[in-house]
Amino acid sequence: MSRDVFNDVTDVYEAMIDWPKRLANEGRFFRRLFERIGVRSVVDVACGTGRHAAMFHSWGLRVEGADISANMIERARANCGEPLNMRWLVMGFDEPIRPEEPFDAAICTGNSLALAPDIATAERAVQQMLAAVRNGGVVVLHVLNLWCLPDGPCQWHKCQRATLERGEVLIAKGVHRAGAGGYMDLVIASLDTPAGMQTESIPFLGFEAHALSEIARKAGASAVQLVGNYQEQPYDRDNSVDLIVVAEK
Repeated sequence: MSRDVFNDVTDVYEAMIDWPKRLANEGRFFRRLFERIGVRSVVDVACGTGRHAAMFHSWGLRVEGADISANMIERARANCGEPLNMRWLVMGFDEPIRPEEPFDAAICTGNSLALAPDIATAERAVQQMLAAVRNGGVVVLHVLNLWCLPDGPCQWHKCQRATLERGEVLIAKGVHRAGAGGYMDLVIASLDTPAGMQTESIPFLGFEAHALSEIARKAGASAVQLVGNYQEQPYDRDNSVDLIVVAEK
């Protein structure tokens, strides 16, 4: 389902994210980590439209970006091209990653891992990422901390106007928790077509920090650090918006 949904809303995904702000926030985290680990190559798993991969490439790294959505990869190529030391692949994150030589780092950000259809698929994805990095390398997993949300009501946190190929639209995005699982809710209302509205409610998994740490350790991580945001504040189950796992092999 994720393949079909994100093929359909690639332009919406691109429009609703303030990429300069997001990359400025996250880039400092990755700079510090990559310098400490000695990263010269990285695979961005579930790379979307390629914005993180392009940032890493601009730092002089060898980069591979992979996504299950062909439309996302097409947009990544349009955004970033395919210069030397950058490659794009259409593939699911639980499929084997076969680099010519192991990567120094693998990342899976933006709650992408939580879009796996089940825990077994997520476990395979983490296994593939750790298998693709060298000993001494690192895997970074970033998911939404579902447990900071109340059980039930949608928390709407984005509403903006955008110009897409289909015309002027209003995009509203929210998330809600239903027990041990979550949903990303999208409402896309056309401002050019009367009664033109698209809605999506995309399910995602809720990961407990200890469970995700154990998945990483079973997949080959020798050390696991948990933080609650890209400023590296300690993870707090009740209050952290994010759960970021830094797994060193």
